Amino acid sequence: MTDKTMTPEEVVARLRSGMTLGIGGWGSRRKPMALVRALLRSDVTDLTVVSYGGPDVGLLAAAGKIRKLVTAFVTLDSIPLEPHYRTARQSGGFELSEIDEAMFMWGLRAAANRLPFLPVRAGLGSDVMRVNPGLRTVTSPYGDGETFVAMPALRMDAALVHVNRADRLGNGQYLGPDPYFDDLFCEAAERAYVSCEELVDGFGAAAVPQSLLVKRHTVTGVVETPRGAHFTSCVPDYGRDEAFQKLYATTPWPEFAARFLYGDEKDYQSAVQAWQEERR
Repeated sequence: MTDKTMTPEEVVARLRSGMTLGIGGWGSRRKPMALVRALLRSDVTDLTVVSYGGPDVGLLAAAGKIRKLVTAFVTLDSIPLEPHYRTARQSGGFELSEIDEAMFMWGLRAAANRLPFLPVRAGLGSDVMRVNPGLRTVTSPYGDGETFVAMPALRMDAALVHVNRADRLGNGQYLGPDPYFDDLFCEAAERAYVSCEELVDGFGAAAVPQSLLVKRHTVTGVVETPRGAHFTSCVPDYGRDEAFQKLYATTPWPEFAARFLYGDEKDYQSAVQAWQEERR
């Protein structure tokens, strides 16, 4: 057995400019924000990002790290459209491939199974084919003759996900209401890095088997990052920090970055705590 524990900086040291990077979570929910913040402090750039987007995309877009984005949406949930993403997109800051949520999922499944594509009905009859001219359709070889979108595999060089608990071997457990396809991100990527609220020696006999989402054979590194999903939610450990999210969404990027992103993860958490104390 191998101890796969790493620091955020050690994870980012294994990433390279030009990579295709998957980021788990969903909107502003259980995003691996500590790993994203470590990526912001690096010189890694020119990324193709694959994400059900939230502030992970907004931060990377504002920092000019994205060359191409593959997504079904980019939202902060309680704020419908991620503002830094919107600014970068309106200025033509990166290439965008916007697809249906179900198409995105089947692209992950195709990559996880090492298939070139999977057929899916989603997208037919919509503008998704017009705005993604590289997409193709296939016809069923059976008697029905039905036409499907041939959703290409969303292959990734690396994936970043965040879970509630993990062990040193790379097994990950989620305790909230939804897995957010984090297992598929890990399976679809060549390497996967899992951050967690807490490292544990074992999950105990009471652990519900289906909550043991991420399997060690798909994981390259594990990082313990308490409150590492902040300001997104990581239920049941904590909910979304709505006040801080509003601050993020309404503060000019240079000002926000200077105050909260100037140092390492410890500096970030200290700056957030100082801001929260100012509000009391």
